[in-house]
Amino acid sequence: MSLAFPIPRIAASRLLLIAAAGLVLAGCVSTSTTRTVNDGPSNARPEPEVVTASDESPGRKRARIRLELAMGYFEQNKNTVALDEIKQALAADPDYAAAYNLRGLVYMRLDDPGLAEDSFRRAIALNPRDGNAMHNYGWLLCQQKRYGDAAQQFARAIESPGYTDRPKTLMTQGVCQMQAGQKAEAEKSLTQAYELDAGNPVIGYNLALLLSQRQDWTRAQFYIRRVNNSQAANAESLWLGVKVERQLNNRDAVASLGGQLQRRFPQSKEALAYERGNFND
Repeated sequence: MSLAFPIPRIAASRLLLIAAAGLVLAGCVSTSTTRTVNDGPSNARPEPEVVTASDESPGRKRARIRLELAMGYFEQNKNTVALDEIKQALAADPDYAAAYNLRGLVYMRLDDPGLAEDSFRRAIALNPRDGNAMHNYGWLLCQQKRYGDAAQQFARAIESPGYTDRPKTLMTQGVCQMQAGQKAEAEKSLTQAYELDAGNPVIGYNLALLLSQRQDWTRAQFYIRRVNNSQAANAESLWLGVKVERQLNNRDAVASLGGQLQRRFPQSKEALAYERGNFND
């Protein structure tokens, strides 16, 4: 089961289409243990091993069930109820790293960065290979403008063996670098994310936005057209497309995108700006 936490808006852009995922809790109720892989006397290392039902302790089973309930409440935005279920999960198994990871997400929603940070740090201490917790902690640090610390957590997540959300972490790292004004680094991160997940409209939008900010209109056009030709297109992406096509003197494309903007999102600020000709908005 996978959860997503929306990325907040950044700087001059409201950033993101649809429910863009910044924070992740993928597979948080799965269970695992470790076995030793020995490559020689000094190279023994732990490797994850699937835990079957017979391996699961009664306490972990109770904690897992509680955490599944907590995830359901979290998805419904019932944060205090989710938090209560997490407390019961940790009462059943105080060493359940996934419960601390979800607790961190809940506290982020409740705007308590101190308890969120404590939760993510505990999750990582209990499971140093948990790329999801590192990703989430990195985004929390980014929101606090602790950009160097955030970069370290994103790097750890990306390099974590078995971590499957690398495109999402590269994307989030790129967004964080945009916030920090590190445009060259942001372009590198977002380009890497795009290479791994070209169908992700959030990545495409942010690449187009970044390229438009440095007036690389032709490349920006490539990415924003792909977004606007998909079901993910919204007022923000259409408006960015209008501005990019206008810079390239593509009048037909401007009219087409502007028409879509007015038809589909007539009450949006972007549609109003288009009608008034305020292309610098």
